[in-house]
Amino acid sequence: MTERAIDAGIISFGVITLLLIYAFVNRVGSPRPDATRVFNPNELLGEIIQVEVRNGNGVSGLAGQMTAFLRSYGFDVVEHGDHTSFDQEETIIFDRIGNLDAAKQVALALGIPESDVQQDIRTDYYLDVSVIIGMDYESVMPFIIEEP
Repeated sequence: MTERAIDAGIISFGVITLLLIYAFVNRVGSPRPDATRVFNPNELLGEIIQVEVRNGNGVSGLAGQMTAFLRSYGFDVVEHGDHTSFDQEETIIFDRIGNLDAAKQVALALGIPESDVQQDIRTDYYLDVSVIIGMDYESVMPFIIEEP
């Protein structure tokens, strides 16, 4: 082997090693959503964050897909279906009982910034969080389509 081939091999090995280290640190360092309710001001049943999912854009099947996705993270999706209208521009997450942390955990699972979580307390709702899927659904988990 020539010195060039050996140098290229060493450089390739170094680059691959750095990529693997980066991937490992990124995976371990990324927070994972926790579906366990920490705070329960309305004394809802159970310890798992309860969520409703509403389709606010009219694309068929999205509420069901998001329900399955959130359940895979351990959230208790107690209801899903259509929203009252189909003109929702952005996907919104609402804290319904005054437990902002629960809404932030759902936002984390969906890849939505915490700053986009809103409080809309509804004491007549027996759940922690409402998700309304907007027209931007392709930028929200589980609908993000990765380019090949």
